[in-house]
Amino acid sequence: MATKKSAPKKKTDNNLSPHIKTFWKIFAGFILLIILFFLLASWGVFGSLPDETSLENPEKNLATEIISSDGKTIGKFYKENRTPVPFDTLPDHLVNALIATEDVRFYDHSGIDGRGTIRAVAFLGSRGGASTITQQLAKLFFTEQVSRNKLQRGLQKIKEWIIATRLERRYTKEEIITMYFNEYDFVNQAVGIESAANIYFDKPPSQLSTVESATLVGMFKNASLYNPVRNPVGVTNRRNVVLSQMEKYDYISEKVKDSLQALPLNIKFTPQGHDEGSATYFREYARHFMEDWIKEHPKPDGSKYNIYQDGLKVFVTIDSKMQEYAEQAVKKHMAHLQKAFDEQNKKNKTAPFRDITEEETKSILNSAMRKSDRWREMSNRGIDEEDIIKSFKKKVPMRVFSWKADIDTVMTPMDSIRYHKSFLQAAMMSMTPQTGEVKAWVGGIDYKHYKYDMVKKGKRQIGSTFKPFVYATAIDQMHMSPCDTLPNTIYTIPTGKHGLLQPWTPKNAGGGYGGMVNLKYALANSINTITARLIDRVGPQPVIDLVEKMGVDTEKMPAVPSIALGTPDVSVYEMVGAYSTFANEGVYVEPILIQRIEDKNGTVLYQNVPKTKDVISNETAYVTVSLMEGVTQSGSGSRLRGTGREGSAVYKNAVTGYPYNFTNPIAGKTGTTQNNSDGWFMGMVPNLVTGVWVGGDDRATHFASTAYGQGATMALPIWGMYMKSCYADEDLNVSTEHFKRPAKLSIETDCSKWREGNSDIEEIPDEFGI
Repeated sequence: MATKKSAPKKKTDNNLSPHIKTFWKIFAGFILLIILFFLLASWGVFGSLPDETSLENPEKNLATEIISSDGKTIGKFYKENRTPVPFDTLPDHLVNALIATEDVRFYDHSGIDGRGTIRAVAFLGSRGGASTITQQLAKLFFTEQVSRNKLQRGLQKIKEWIIATRLERRYTKEEIITMYFNEYDFVNQAVGIESAANIYFDKPPSQLSTVESATLVGMFKNASLYNPVRNPVGVTNRRNVVLSQMEKYDYISEKVKDSLQALPLNIKFTPQGHDEGSATYFREYARHFMEDWIKEHPKPDGSKYNIYQDGLKVFVTIDSKMQEYAEQAVKKHMAHLQKAFDEQNKKNKTAPFRDITEEETKSILNSAMRKSDRWREMSNRGIDEEDIIKSFKKKVPMRVFSWKADIDTVMTPMDSIRYHKSFLQAAMMSMTPQTGEVKAWVGGIDYKHYKYDMVKKGKRQIGSTFKPFVYATAIDQMHMSPCDTLPNTIYTIPTGKHGLLQPWTPKNAGGGYGGMVNLKYALANSINTITARLIDRVGPQPVIDLVEKMGVDTEKMPAVPSIALGTPDVSVYEMVGAYSTFANEGVYVEPILIQRIEDKNGTVLYQNVPKTKDVISNETAYVTVSLMEGVTQSGSGSRLRGTGREGSAVYKNAVTGYPYNFTNPIAGKTGTTQNNSDGWFMGMVPNLVTGVWVGGDDRATHFASTAYGQGATMALPIWGMYMKSCYADEDLNVSTEHFKRPAKLSIETDCSKWREGNSDIEEIPDEFGI
């Protein structure tokens, strides 16, 4: 039987070519899809991209800088605290630190690092990311906030790649690095490397050391996390990583790396917030000046300048060192004086007020309540007045001022008002009399808590600091000499004279009367009866006319004899300008604060032109200065010489900085008002006039006794400490010379010569050479 043959087996096809072709088709399609995806992104299908103009001129909010007379930025006006700097001001080690840490192949790629991208994809980012400096700049410039959605973040990444390649085509590598440094937000209101260097190290970028540069470059990883103020340990560790990267790529040696890593962080935090930093009160004055100036000076196209965005440069007369010395003097003395004031108030049931009724106290507090920011904000929200008042009686968390540091506490807003009124205030201004340039301006003890500027806005009674104007009028009108004598006896100006409705009989402080005294002694010891005799002779109106020519607002100054003792309210600003007339040989120069304004390109938009006025002769000015020199030689200002009442316990408790031991010529005048509410000192050397006021926020806030409340105790020490610092800084060239004597002087100021023809006058004190 024949057997059936089995069917032959089908031959296996081992040809893979169709599969390979399919793979390449899919791969090519994938590549084309990616290209199409990039094209669609570049065409704006997934969201707008910047056009050619935007890339050439990326929009920025540039801060307006306030630049001191010695070239230091003392403040800014900004929405973003950014001030661009050019590449040539960036030190090499700063640029090297950035490249070594962020993008070591920066100079080899065209915006996208292919090797880095493949590595990041292959190892899922575990061995570092692939983002180049150019991509990071693209993200800072043009893309919205980074999304947490993976799809959206992918789209953002594609946009960054496209923008990065465009940036590389249009800018040099140096320009890209510069833009990156200028754009990055280093937190704490430090946008850009210029702000960061000044805020964290109090120096410009050009002066950064290698270790400081590494600290700032380390913040590029995550500025919020590596914040030098809040996380110094983390910042130190990150800085050391940057230094290791610099050593790895041969920018520094291993030995240098090890030595730098061992250094402390040495952050010198210098915040530039509107409430912080140097010259805060002056900066607010400058802001108002700029706002007023902008209204009257539009751009060439008719639009208005914006001080928060246009990158203007405001060059001011303030000297950064003198401003620092002024603020230090105010802080040191006022913290010390406050201790004495608080000690006196321990047994004062109406503290911090004195000599007022309970109803008057309530009136002060209620007035302050209605003027407060809290009241204004709640009123603007439409809250009923009764509910606002109730809110001031409920305890809330708040931060209050103290001389050691701000205190976090819980109290009612009304209690906080009373608490803050318990602090004595101070104001100070210093000016070059020949030019009118204001060199220092301290408007209060702490701008954050006390925003009212007592230099220019605040006006208080000036006490005996007004007397030199009376003496100057008498010298000018009657050719009187410092050596002329008058009887130190009770003096009454009768009813009807000078328009008086009642007779006026001033009393001497301390009740000292008797004998004949010369004018120099009378002014040095602030004898009221002599000043009364002088104003009776010349009349009140000529004195008012004189101070008006010297820049004092006299609209509310009554033409009555009592102004001679300092009853008018005058500002520190006005007093310094007026006293400068004496030091400037009788010529008044209006105080200057803003020298010039430039736009971001350096074009001058405003240039100050000094305003001057001849007020009195150089002879009258010199003789008045000679009178005021007696105040510091053997009068109420003699503490500046080291001859004050240093043995007094009161003096030791209330005065700081003693002894001052000045030996150079100084003219000045102290002032103390009724109830010791205001203490003044006006001090002059030939090229610097400085005025100081100290007192309470309200006149009811004052010391119980004149020993503490007089100008020589409250205000003079600030002047003394400030001038000691100025003289110690030889670069400031503060004069130690004599005041300029007129070539022709017909009035005798050397009373030792005057005595030769008047030897029968025995009552004149020997210390005045008579």
